[in-house]
Amino acid sequence: MNDTISDLLVRVSNARLAGRNNLVVPFSKIKEGILGVLKEEGYVGEYSADINNKIINVDLSGSSKNFEKIKRVSRPGRRAYVKSKNIPRPRGYGIVIISTPKGVLSGSRAKKAGLGGELICEVW
Repeated sequence: MNDTISDLLVRVSNARLAGRNNLVVPFSKIKEGILGVLKEEGYVGEYSADINNKIINVDLSGSSKNFEKIKRVSRPGRRAYVKSKNIPRPRGYGIVIISTPKGVLSGSRAKKAGLGGELICEVW
């Protein structure tokens, strides 16, 4: 598998559409960061990383918001970078997730901190 971030986003989206309450994904630090932003914004519930077994357990039942779509923006074949003043707001009510030098942040937090970086995905 070449794009593990896309795999995470598709798994979360498919599990939500299938009505599942929990999800297990392979562990990586970037995935943990993305799930942290999704949890902070209310799109997923709690998650726990088991580093010994290299998995992350995600609870989808504890989410307070539903999303229509998760779209991967920056891909391995075409990276997308944005400056802090050019961070988009998708569909007027969604969020973007950005990988910055200070870690993975939501677009609004990165804009407040004055940080740009790689635009990972849009959630609306």
